Amino acid sequence: MEKYIDIILNSYSGYWNYLKNELLFQNNWNNYFYGLIAISLIVWLLEIIFPWRKNQSIFRKDFWLDTFYMFFNFFLLNLIVLIALSNTVAEFLNDILSAIGLSLASFQLFDSTDLPKWLGLLIFFLVNDFVQWNTHRLLHRVPWLWNFHKVHHSVKQMGFAAHLRYHWMEPVVYNSIRYIPLAIIANYSSQDVAIVYFFAIAIGHLNHANLGWDYGKLKYIFNNPKMHIWHHAKELPKHVRFGVNYGLTLSIWDYIFKTDYIPHSGRYIELGFEGDEHFPKNFMSQELYPLNKK
Repeated sequence: MEKYIDIILNSYSGYWNYLKNELLFQNNWNNYFYGLIAISLIVWLLEIIFPWRKNQSIFRKDFWLDTFYMFFNFFLLNLIVLIALSNTVAEFLNDILSAIGLSLASFQLFDSTDLPKWLGLLIFFLVNDFVQWNTHRLLHRVPWLWNFHKVHHSVKQMGFAAHLRYHWMEPVVYNSIRYIPLAIIANYSSQDVAIVYFFAIAIGHLNHANLGWDYGKLKYIFNNPKMHIWHHAKELPKHVRFGVNYGLTLSIWDYIFKTDYIPHSGRYIELGFEGDEHFPKNFMSQELYPLNKK
């Protein structure tokens, strides 16, 4: 038990020092804090120059709430719970495997250092995105998970910052499910995978932005605003009532597994979910909402 307490304490102090470095010493290209700000400003500028919904304000409905969510979920949430929880669970899993004479390395499919870095990172990206696509489907299919995911679907006007409006339980679910698949294929540092995460953030911001782009033929590979708007549609036909277009970065999984749905442009469709008029409107109430539901 003492070992786990030390891991938790070291996780807090380690991430706090990392966060201070990110804020005060922006001397690395893979600075996540300023990278997020740069990507957000660029996509917001694109929204202003090329607005798809002309009647939508630059400071759209819930703009500042989503901006708070963006920084809370991407940084403060890690400090409060995620890093400590992830490190503790990882160590606990390793201890269980050790007790039966195994280790996570025993399940590793390949040594990432044996591959060219670009190929290893590409495999990492594809596996990560596919696992997240499946996890996203679970968030819609499992009722108690859907109560957490409602926070993200409470967005009524799409904009770049809506990308990171989600309940703190979501990354716990995502990270728990993808931990083992990623651990057995790759062992990269945060600097190695920074380009993957920056790309995913950029695509995610664009998916939620007030932009009418579908990238032409590339729409069958990459998720895009015209596709993702239908994921947030309030009303869907019964045969797709659990949701459509689950892709995060890639759209290819939806086309392969027939969960794609784009009946028309969707520019002015109503967003949300059934009963969202009764959904809490402020941050704290939204965070507590799932705890009051069965």
